[in-house]
Amino acid sequence: MKLLQEKIRKEGEVLSETILKVDSFLNHQIDAKLMLEIGKEFAERFKEEEITKVITIEVSGIAPAMAAAAYLDVPLVFAKKTKSVTMDENVYSSQVVSFTKGVTNTIQIAKRFIDEHDKILIIDDFLASGNALVALNEIINDSGATLVGTGIVIEKGFQKGGEKLRKEGFKIESLAIIEKMGKEGMIFKK
Repeated sequence: MKLLQEKIRKEGEVLSETILKVDSFLNHQIDAKLMLEIGKEFAERFKEEEITKVITIEVSGIAPAMAAAAYLDVPLVFAKKTKSVTMDENVYSSQVVSFTKGVTNTIQIAKRFIDEHDKILIIDDFLASGNALVALNEIINDSGATLVGTGIVIEKGFQKGGEKLRKEGFKIESLAIIEKMGKEGMIFKK
């Protein structure tokens, strides 16, 4: 997605060979118009899949996932990283290690929001090692639902998570795949 690549080049900050800061438009401050274009693109790429729900993990995946869910005209469900007083024990849960933060979170989705009749599209902001997708897929499998695809805003292709998961059978559509980044800038996969 050319518009996204241009935004990453213009506003993204390469902090190291593995860390890209995009907080000016994706995961702190949100460029709402860009998120709508991202949602529209995901909806177009997955329009044949008969999706019934979009799923993501809080927080940074919510904006692109909400836009995709709106264009697909289906509910968005997000996995919570913290248990609230309103959430009962009737949940699906899985462990996910955050690449950026270096912590393990237990993510949870209330069982009443997904079931064996659902065809699910996962949307997430980044794909690096693939830990978040594996954890969400575990929840989907536990619920009996079907994962029909995954939409990623930015994939760090050099970290091989996407390559590994594609070999395992995941259908992944990434809007921008970075092959290499460093002080000299970024190289996107063509």
